[in-house]
Amino acid sequence: MRRAGTEEAFHFGSTISTDQANYDGIHTYGRGRTGVYREQTVPVGSFPRNRFGLHDLHANVGEWFEDCWNDDYRGVPPDGDAWFGGGDCGRRVMRGGGWNRGPVFLRSANWTPVKSAGRYDYIGFRGARTLPS
Repeated sequence: MRRAGTEEAFHFGSTISTDQANYDGIHTYGRGRTGVYREQTVPVGSFPRNRFGLHDLHANVGEWFEDCWNDDYRGVPPDGDAWFGGGDCGRRVMRGGGWNRGPVFLRSANWTPVKSAGRYDYIGFRGARTLPS
């Protein structure tokens, strides 16, 4: 999976530091070093943006998706639409990880089930829209 034009685990390389994202810096990824654990969210834009100009794609909050939880990708809609069939809609997909998670959970390829009716201070969502051409 490509991440802002790279083949690495994160859009800025093969490891991550708490200078690049807000996460539990007690833990490391790959050859990374330990860092700070802020224990809360920080303002959006506190860390460098990726090549597409997007901030905080790794950490601060995990991203909540509309997709129902499925144990694998068999049957996923090929067009990128939300996935409502074949799974457990009492749980949804969270990608990435929040301020309270270690770096192994921050990769965009990481997906975790979360209860649909739950409330969490480490999960958010990213608003998006299609711009006219």
